[in-house]
Amino acid sequence: SHIRVAFQGVMMEERMMDVEQKLRLVKRLLQDKVNQLKEQLSKNTKADAMVKDLYVENAQLLKALEMTEQRQRTAERKNYLLEEKIANLNRIVKNLASPSFHS
Repeated sequence: SHIRVAFQGVMMEERMMDVEQKLRLVKRLLQDKVNQLKEQLSKNTKADAMVKDLYVENAQLLKALEMTEQRQRTAERKNYLLEEKIANLNRIVKNLASPSFHS
């Protein structure tokens, strides 16, 4: 019976060692998983930052474009007014130069 108890003890120890090994393995796998998730999170954070940067850049470009369009419109308006003034001057010159004006 003494031998059997000793044998059981050895078996138990082996089983405990087996369990410990498995626990170590699980721990390592979990650690790997945690590292993977951390990496993914940092990638996502970087991607988020990039998207935000692009969004801001896009907004700035749109604003710049709007300002350019506004300047264009202003320039066109000024141009139109200038053309009108020139046309008026031409009319005045024509009127002054026409013989009917002198008589």
